[in-house]
Amino acid sequence: MSSSITNCCHFYVERARTTNRRTATWKPPRAAVITCIHLPMRSNEVKNRTFAEDIKKLRLITAIKTPYLPDGRFDLEAYDALVNLQIENGVEGVIVGGTTGEGQLMSWDEHIMLIGHTINCFGGSIKVIGNTGSNSTREAIHATEQGFAVGMHAALHINPYYGKTSIEGLISHFDSVLPMGPTIIYNTLAKSPNLAGVKECVGNDRVEQYTSNGLVVWSGNDDECHDSRWHHGATGVISVTSNLVPGLMRELMFGGNNPVLNSKLTPLVEWLFHEPNPIALNTALAQLGVVRPVFRLPYVPLTKAKREEFVKIVEKIGRENFIGERDVQVLDDNDFFLVGRLKKKNKIAWVEWFFHEPNLATDRALAQLGVVRPVFRLPYVPLTKAKRDELVI
Repeated sequence: MSSSITNCCHFYVERARTTNRRTATWKPPRAAVITCIHLPMRSNEVKNRTFAEDIKKLRLITAIKTPYLPDGRFDLEAYDALVNLQIENGVEGVIVGGTTGEGQLMSWDEHIMLIGHTINCFGGSIKVIGNTGSNSTREAIHATEQGFAVGMHAALHINPYYGKTSIEGLISHFDSVLPMGPTIIYNTLAKSPNLAGVKECVGNDRVEQYTSNGLVVWSGNDDECHDSRWHHGATGVISVTSNLVPGLMRELMFGGNNPVLNSKLTPLVEWLFHEPNPIALNTALAQLGVVRPVFRLPYVPLTKAKREEFVKIVEKIGRENFIGERDVQVLDDNDFFLVGRLKKKNKIAWVEWFFHEPNLATDRALAQLGVVRPVFRLPYVPLTKAKRDELVI
């Protein structure tokens, strides 16, 4: 992929037009620095062009990992590289800010920013499904409105799990968010044209119950997804394992019944889920050199013995099947960073950031946050990559 994609938002520069208004024929401006890539769609364009039927066709969706810098902020450069690798290996959609992506450890500002960032950078190449669910219906409504406003293609909503409600309460909860746009949910109590389907984590018996009633189902269990897809009627999988081996997971979902490949992946899947997700995934990606070895507490790395076990699994499956280019390594305990509190810029630091160049930083900030298109009229140009990274939060 080109470095322009890896570096996230494509910036466009529009040259001012000077014409004789009486005699000249108007011509479109020479606007795009990179002419082969279209401008990101406005949020209402994305919403209007994406329907539940579009989401129902997806076979392989990755619950994407969120990487961090040593101070706990998002590492967008590593994140962009991860998403690019998913696209290159045929993944069709990503869940942003789900359990695997540690949405439960994010503020809502971080959450919506990451959804907007993903849609602006990759929305033309992959479906972006934002996890905007919440225990609070009011919070879920607000987050879902914001998610669709920044352009996500669909929402993922979990059942309120803390302070459980009644069946009637669940119906009212989903009825409040389904009208906003295409949605994947964990329960079918609510009905709507926007219901794309169900993520099923209970088992294949439940998958058959849903599919026999004409519902689209994605397996949420990597250890069962092969049989769910080829023997129980599931459309595909929302996968954690595809963060590591997207090509093999695509083959598992598209290549027909393949018990040999499924058995080959079983040791990796078992290793990934022997502790609560995403502890093992975070450890694995760090050992592959794809992300920095940074954990937001309360997640911590796996034990040294388990880290050594991962190296053996990689060697058995084949390093070439995993993402990244570095040799897999066993990290020491001292190699990991554990972050309990984010370091926040004080007001003086923010003011200095906005005015370190002529008063144009607001344009760059709004573009990076996904609020406006990343378009500049010369002589104004984007900030450097280093300065854009300072605005991660």
